Amino acid sequence: MSGQREAGAQPAGEGCRADELAAATCGTIAPSAAEPRPWLRGVLWLLFLGPFFFASYGFSNWLAASSDVAGVIVFGWERQIPFLAWTIVPYWSIDLLYGLSFLLCRDRRETDRHALRLLTAQIISVSCFVLFPLRFSFERPATDGFFGLMFDVLMGFDKPFNQAPSLHIGLLVILWARYAAVSPAGWRWAVHLWAALIGLSVVTTYQHHFFDLPTGALVGAFCLWLWPDRGASPLARPRVTASAQRRRLARNYLLGALACVLAASPGGVALWLLWPAVALAVVAYNYAVAGADGFQKTEGRFSCGATLLLLPYLVAAWLNSRWWTRRHPEPDPIVDGVWLGRVPATREIAGHGFGAVLDLTAELAAPAGPWRYVNLAWLDLVPPGRDQLAAAARHIDHLRRDGPVLVCCALGYSRSACAVAAWLLDSGRAASVDEALARIAARRPRLALGPAHRIALASLKASGA
Repeated sequence: MSGQREAGAQPAGEGCRADELAAATCGTIAPSAAEPRPWLRGVLWLLFLGPFFFASYGFSNWLAASSDVAGVIVFGWERQIPFLAWTIVPYWSIDLLYGLSFLLCRDRRETDRHALRLLTAQIISVSCFVLFPLRFSFERPATDGFFGLMFDVLMGFDKPFNQAPSLHIGLLVILWARYAAVSPAGWRWAVHLWAALIGLSVVTTYQHHFFDLPTGALVGAFCLWLWPDRGASPLARPRVTASAQRRRLARNYLLGALACVLAASPGGVALWLLWPAVALAVVAYNYAVAGADGFQKTEGRFSCGATLLLLPYLVAAWLNSRWWTRRHPEPDPIVDGVWLGRVPATREIAGHGFGAVLDLTAELAAPAGPWRYVNLAWLDLVPPGRDQLAAAARHIDHLRRDGPVLVCCALGYSRSACAVAAWLLDSGRAASVDEALARIAARRPRLALGPAHRIALASLKASGA
């Protein structure tokens, strides 16, 4: 039984090297190539980003002050947050971490992506400051001594404006991901702890109201998703899909995002609905433009940015998978060591002794373990094409060499069933589409395969792929 986890092929059948994939969500990332660290490139980026930060941030501060902005978003319970003067130290530390972060970039791509994240966060946040100006409404207590001096220096260029989204938090999310990605596992807890202190400091130094924090975190997560360490940006070569089904699903997800925005309009706790609104809007974009690549799932795990940005949708997708399969959670053997079922938990794989797993989901994480793993990310509710089915059939036949293979999707009734039918046709175990589907249904009823699936399977059979 092999412990290898293969990189999932994209719908076009293209793969990528396993050593170029993130080892875990928000965890260690392997450098793409052995090359000298681009120190000079990082310095040049800093020489641009530093002045740009102070110029754009200062402009939005000046504009808000000259307009006498009075808008505030604050909750009553925030009056109970204590002012902790010493937290100005972790608050200020982000400036040092900002500069040093470029020394952690191991190649030119990492350097450029990291810089683009910081630049994008700056542009988005400052745009919000200008379009929707807010101010901080609490009176900061007088502070003397060393901490008082640090506050005096801060107030020399910072004013009680530039609130939501918190640029401090947006940059923190980006820096946290960079430091966590290169930190040894034994020291990663220190990165998380200091990041938490910096996050806490924005409210205990009376710099921000609470609303600014989650909105700032969303901006940071969006920048991580927009400029991933590996793979193309979701905005690279944008092209609206020609698939009517994908466009319809994109429209539905966008309507869901708008509904969340409207439901959040009363304020209060309802403001948390802005998170699923953003997640659904990104999913809509994936269906309309980016495709399965937009979910940024590799080796069964999502990128840090996709995890943070899409978490409400990812949780809902997992719960939906478990709800619809609650009466039939176990996989079913089809023929010759090929099994069919939902994306399993680790114990479900170990209990059956599978040597390999073929995962066809783009929206669900898959467990890691001592089995071979391949992910062909197919969009949910979108019938696969002939080339996708041919690739799935080849992978199933190849993975059977490692022992019983589980072919899975969210429920085990559509994407994975279609892939197994393709394998039956491709391997000659079924002479027709009807025979292939009948053999699967005899073992696993309730298949959800429509006319488009049958057409794709018939095309595969006719091509002899």
